[in-house]
Amino acid sequence: MFRYLLCCFGLVLMYPTGIDMYLVGLPQIANQLGATEAQLHIAFSVYLAGMATTMLFAGSLADRIGRKPITLFGALLFALASYFAARSQSSDLFLVARFVQGVGAGCCYVVAFAILRDVLDDKRRAKVLSMVNGVTCIIPVIAPVIGHLIMLRFPWPSLFYTMAVMGLLVFGLCLFVLRETYSKASFHSQTLPRVQTESFKQGFFISRVVITTLGVTTILSYVNVSPMLIMGQMGFDRGQYSNTMAMTALVSMLASFSTPFLLNQFKEKSLIMFSQTLFAAAALVFILTQLGWLGQLFNLLGFGLVCSGFAIGFGVTMSQALSPFVARAGVASSLLGIAQVCTSALYIWVMGQLEVSAINILFVILAVGALISITLILAVPKLSEMVANEQIPESA
Repeated sequence: MFRYLLCCFGLVLMYPTGIDMYLVGLPQIANQLGATEAQLHIAFSVYLAGMATTMLFAGSLADRIGRKPITLFGALLFALASYFAARSQSSDLFLVARFVQGVGAGCCYVVAFAILRDVLDDKRRAKVLSMVNGVTCIIPVIAPVIGHLIMLRFPWPSLFYTMAVMGLLVFGLCLFVLRETYSKASFHSQTLPRVQTESFKQGFFISRVVITTLGVTTILSYVNVSPMLIMGQMGFDRGQYSNTMAMTALVSMLASFSTPFLLNQFKEKSLIMFSQTLFAAAALVFILTQLGWLGQLFNLLGFGLVCSGFAIGFGVTMSQALSPFVARAGVASSLLGIAQVCTSALYIWVMGQLEVSAINILFVILAVGALISITLILAVPKLSEMVANEQIPESA
């Protein structure tokens, strides 16, 4: 079991590392490639576009030819794209490399969740996904620090050479340690007949897609607007901003690693409801600070509530979303990833085009997301009830 957990941790971590590590090198990259920093910020969207476009075919292929080939392809592609990004001599080539990097990361991200669906039962999977989420939450803080330390001695291409090495390490890990969790023989003899019964239109899955998508949109909105809120509105300097982000990442990690213990005491539904209550409480804090009823420093409490709510609820809800699927777990994981990435990018872009203030971008998704999610949790039957009513496969 340890081999699967180790490989999945490596596969999942490639996605946030590819986003966060290179940011400290943007000024040097822009200078050397003859582009503005604003032009190169599109590399973030290009990377996510690469992930989104590959997720559906990666999940489908993983359900047909197995998990391991897709992990090997994704990790190797991520490594090669990182190498070519480091060797880029123009902004166009750099953006192409970033897109391909996203393709590699998307393959690894999708299959990691499918592997965990294959080897873990519902309760253990919820715990493991919470721990994976805890490690992922600390990457946005650790990766820029590592990038800064690298650039104290080496030029910006070294950031992407480092990512290339990471891709090769994950490739080696999957090649020599990971065992295939999805046999084609088993697929055709046992699970293929289930494909027709494992519908993506059933209400439980759709509700969990919506809840996880709103959660990811919330946390990415927080990350995106945090500089404007903390340094602009609250008047913190860069050092204080870094410390604040580090503390919220610590809160996320502690909440994530506490969730497996909470699952021993409370039902999954209770934890998901609690996470949405934390989101609603954060929205209340932000509106009170804007009205002047609370001081600006109370925004820090709101940030902590946002991070805690996401950390406690995301892994549990993702586990529930994958529960109904055996034969189509890869595609289910793909649909979750596509919904989360595309909705987040669309929401942030639309709010930016409408020139909505940073605090209101965060407040709207917190308030609306919590309201929709709580309604779905209460309205959609529990998984066990759906099994009893034969709405989903019993073995799910």
